[in-house]
Amino acid sequence: MSSLEPETASDLFRNAPDRWIPTGPDTEVAYRNVGSGPDVLFVHGWPASGATYRGMLPHLADHVTCHLLDLPGAGHSRFGATSDLSIKGHAAAIRTVMDELGLDDVAVVGHNSGGMFARFALAGDERVRAWGLVDTEQPPKAHWRFAAFLQIKHVPKFENVLAWAVNQRRLRRNEFVLGSCFQDRSLLDGEFEEFFLRPLADDPHRRMGASMFARNFDLDLFGELADLHAKITVPVHLAWGDDDPFFPLQRTKEMMAGFGGQVDLTVIEGGRLFHHEEFPERVAAALLPTLKGS
Repeated sequence: MSSLEPETASDLFRNAPDRWIPTGPDTEVAYRNVGSGPDVLFVHGWPASGATYRGMLPHLADHVTCHLLDLPGAGHSRFGATSDLSIKGHAAAIRTVMDELGLDDVAVVGHNSGGMFARFALAGDERVRAWGLVDTEQPPKAHWRFAAFLQIKHVPKFENVLAWAVNQRRLRRNEFVLGSCFQDRSLLDGEFEEFFLRPLADDPHRRMGASMFARNFDLDLFGELADLHAKITVPVHLAWGDDDPFFPLQRTKEMMAGFGGQVDLTVIEGGRLFHHEEFPERVAAALLPTLKGS
């Protein structure tokens, strides 16, 4: 039995963070720490926050120290109109956090675009002992489904349209809205709605952050991932949903040979884009040996 209860893990993200870490003008990353053991840094993707790992924490906190971020534009972070919410801007913020926390022997977990931010920040960094990547961007270019979803950024005031659509319970379950994120689409309600969807409707500042990130997302950077993978010579464990339409499993198998060191793959049967939330115990068990360094 875990010493960290699921509700306690969720409450971490309902409350204020442990601290804010300045990463640029008008910009501060929200930081939380839970657990004990070897250090692991968790990087979330868009439009989530550190809360996306809440379900995994009870299965990890007795084994590793979990360092959790809300990157600029997400969660409890602080940001303004001049904040850099691009891919490389987020990568710079991650490096600043690493320096500030003094992490010199750390494993890194990244999901979705968080895996891309982390690779741009830390590929080849001597402080990183291992990687856990969960359904994240693949070289050499974006899959058509991912690129098509991102086209919404060209719609004027798209953030208002997005906030409205994802907060209509029936509409968000559509395959081309958020329905492809979970096998069990009821998981789009409850805490997923609480942490990631309702704030877009309720908080204009959060909508601004979502807009700034999407408009600054550079699809051309997919082409640089192969070079980053070659720099990663420490162990990598990939946990992948077998039914993810955005980052297909077959493309993941093809990219494994491009890493500079040992790479292992755990396929989560029935998993889609957010399978780490749907099957958190399975994903935690798959990643834990690599994250611990055992």
